[in-house]
Amino acid sequence: MLNNPATKYRAFAPVQLTDRQWPSRTITRPPIWMSTDLRDGNQALIEPMSVEKKLRFFEQLVKIGVKEIEVGFPSASQTDFDFVRGLVDSGRIPDDVMIIVLTQARDELIRRTVESVAGAKRACVHIYNSVAPVFRRVVFGMERDEIVQIAVSATTLVKELVQAHPETDWRLEYSPESFSTTELDFSKQIVDALSSVWQPTRDKPMIVNLPSTVEASTPNVYADQIEWMCRNLERRDALVISVHPHNDRGTAVAAAELAVMAGADRVEGCLFGNGERTGNVDLVTLALNLYTQGVHPGLDFSDIDAVRQLVEECNQLPVHPRHPYAGDLVFTAFSGSHQDAIKKGFAQQQADAMWEVPYLPIDPADLGRSYDAVIRVNSQSGKGGMAYLLEQEYGLVLPRRLQIEFSRAVQKVADASGREIAANDIYALFEREYLEASAPYRYVAHQMADTSGSNHAVRVDVTVSRHQAAQALHGIGNGPIDAFVSALGLDIRLMDYHEHAIGSGANARAACYVELRVDNGPTLFGAGIDSNIVTASFKAVLSAVNRHIASVGEAGPASSAA
Repeated sequence: MLNNPATKYRAFAPVQLTDRQWPSRTITRPPIWMSTDLRDGNQALIEPMSVEKKLRFFEQLVKIGVKEIEVGFPSASQTDFDFVRGLVDSGRIPDDVMIIVLTQARDELIRRTVESVAGAKRACVHIYNSVAPVFRRVVFGMERDEIVQIAVSATTLVKELVQAHPETDWRLEYSPESFSTTELDFSKQIVDALSSVWQPTRDKPMIVNLPSTVEASTPNVYADQIEWMCRNLERRDALVISVHPHNDRGTAVAAAELAVMAGADRVEGCLFGNGERTGNVDLVTLALNLYTQGVHPGLDFSDIDAVRQLVEECNQLPVHPRHPYAGDLVFTAFSGSHQDAIKKGFAQQQADAMWEVPYLPIDPADLGRSYDAVIRVNSQSGKGGMAYLLEQEYGLVLPRRLQIEFSRAVQKVADASGREIAANDIYALFEREYLEASAPYRYVAHQMADTSGSNHAVRVDVTVSRHQAAQALHGIGNGPIDAFVSALGLDIRLMDYHEHAIGSGANARAACYVELRVDNGPTLFGAGIDSNIVTASFKAVLSAVNRHIASVGEAGPASSAA
């Protein structure tokens, strides 16, 4: 890289628009969407789509609600010509969908293009020629007037040819290619010349597409250019101002949004941003950005995964896992602090309330995504992520301090493996750590009865296995757990107790969690699950006792209390 890049690259000149209005505007309605997936996106593929793939893609665009679709460059290849002609002849184009066909501003190509689409109910011929100074000077060696004449002659020919097919509702679209690097006064000159020839009306407007063919400036400059054109073009009320942002600087989405604020009526782009070089603007991101602001985009992405899968199959290009809204990981949190915030957000979110879940700008369910992969656990995760997965997948609602305790075991495994830990792995670890902690003590059976007297004491007759030898123990206490602890005859202090149901109806089970202090040691948890709530609590106590013994060693034999 050069130490002084200014010796090779010049800064883009700003637009002199001191009273610009777009910065104070907001987008309150969606633009007209035009998909270029079947033309510009298709041309960008190493292996262009087959007719079968193009047809599947076309039907998907119709299904999600795109009403203007650029279906090909029919003069460029027989495949494109046959595809366009097939759409028209087979009657596959809905009445409310307008197809667009692109052609350079050359007579023989224009004739072939009109031929490909004649007979369609609604069709648009999209002509273009390069107008930027570098093209005029380096590529064509032409002056401004010569460039204007190319476009005027092309428009005149289109107007003549379409008159022979009155059964079609025709539109004209014109793109001054490389508009964003062209002098504004020249862009105005050539567009005004063409609209004078075409004579558009408010009912049958002409589409003026102003592309950033190569993104060369910050998005605010592009917005200034669009606002300048919207202010200064003749016959503005009979024009649809369209933008076609490319992504060379990585800011195509921002450029499109600011251009709409600046007065653009229409946006051309591709689903997920495919296109030449760094791609065209991403229509999915643009549409769902609007949705998150409370503006329905007029496009249906309620099954975003199905849309993504079809696009990946047809383009043979993967959608990045971090792609906004549609990537596999965009609603996934691995970070502990993020997981904790998301878990709390879901806990307070009401069904009909405004969406307020931290870190998630949109409800995944609105896009047909489940919550299964919202939180995933690896070595960067904390207690919240692990607890969320256990609750969502297995119905276990761990008390906070148990979350902290168990997260250490999960963290140890994650650090050792260096990989993600799935929900079933976490549950298996929870089983090993708590539910299967059955040595030296294992619950066998119990009977319980109220004792006579005013203190409402409870008597427990319990059988436990200690080192696989059955022992009959008896205890009295002010409740089942107190009586059970008394029966064990160990130095146990109950610090905390939680219980909840897992499931409902006849198949419901109870989960119990106890926090104990044994032999004045550190507190630790035990867990038990059983169809009987009392049995689950006894299993939880033994779980904690066994875990304590595993950590410090076993003391003397248990005694029984009469």
